[in-house]
Amino acid sequence: MIINVEDARRAARRRLPRIFFDYVDGGAFAEETLQANRGDFARWTLVQRVLNDVSTRDLTTGFLGADHPLPFMLGPVGFLGLYAGHGEIAAARAAHAVGVPLCLSTFSISSLATLRAAIGGPLAFQLYVMSDRGIGDELLAQARAAGVDTLFLTVDTAITSVRERDVRNGFRSLTRITPALALKFATRPGWCLDMLRAGMPEVGAVAHRPEFGKGVMEQASNLSRRIDTRLSWRDVDDLRARWSGKLVLKGILAPEDALAARSAGVDAIVVSNHGGRQLDGASSTIAALPEIADALAGGLEILFDGGVRRGADIVKALALGASGVLLGRAYVYGLAAAGEKGVARILAHLAEEVSLTLGLMGLTSIAELKARGRAALRPRPQA
Repeated sequence: MIINVEDARRAARRRLPRIFFDYVDGGAFAEETLQANRGDFARWTLVQRVLNDVSTRDLTTGFLGADHPLPFMLGPVGFLGLYAGHGEIAAARAAHAVGVPLCLSTFSISSLATLRAAIGGPLAFQLYVMSDRGIGDELLAQARAAGVDTLFLTVDTAITSVRERDVRNGFRSLTRITPALALKFATRPGWCLDMLRAGMPEVGAVAHRPEFGKGVMEQASNLSRRIDTRLSWRDVDDLRARWSGKLVLKGILAPEDALAARSAGVDAIVVSNHGGRQLDGASSTIAALPEIADALAGGLEILFDGGVRRGADIVKALALGASGVLLGRAYVYGLAAAGEKGVARILAHLAEEVSLTLGLMGLTSIAELKARGRAALRPRPQA
């Protein structure tokens, strides 16, 4: 039974081959930042207020230029189609059923065109800047053709860190299914059957390009090598000039970079450390959020991700200055555990926890929470 995100995580671990579970579950080097993303939420306690009428509560939240019935969206996570057959479509359907957006990763099994053919509603796309600018031009053309309204430019992965679980498992070093890997797959018969039904997975954005090879493992390896290590603010300026929709920079962790993003004319930033998968030893996102919010002083919209597993985590991020929250691992565990129904269960669980948390704090809406801001929290006394 999936009651919370940790239940879904355990179910995902049982169902997935280790190489894919560790890819989504793990972090860089010693995984200190991965752990801090979770642990640092405990630095803040919630202020309980009583004797307010909280019989009805409104979770409507405004971010990215629209009102949404819930204060979160599905952030970009690569290879969703490896966690469940047609995983990107399943996740998008679950998200749109409750009125929240999804951002598709460049490293997805479903292409933008495939996803758009399967679903209506708002669609965002996560872009990496490639050393071959022709690939970037093609990705932008795909986004325009699919009616993407918001582009998330990931800015913290020009250099890919070492994720030791992936090194041990051979993720991205293997370009084909070896006999040893096939034997490991065979220990997960439910997952294997799901993949067989969905067809051979490929990276949808480049599946039509023969130079990237055949199959998801070879294509992902070749695509990763083409991420431009020279990424700079000039690329942000260039993209801003070429993209007329909303532009969001994902991967901001320092106030100085947040201010530079505002000067570059982007629409929002995501306070993010790539889920603890890049600079190990960097600040957790919840620790970085207040300083960034203070520096911007309302001059640029702030979104947030990193370590969110509970409704109280979402409440704390919103109180500290975020307009909305991007979910990552939380919904992927649900997808891996039970497909579209698993994602739907996680979204319902988090919505219920947010609502109950607000009520127990004496609040009736997300708007009231944001108006109260940091007064809704207290720093936890340090031992």
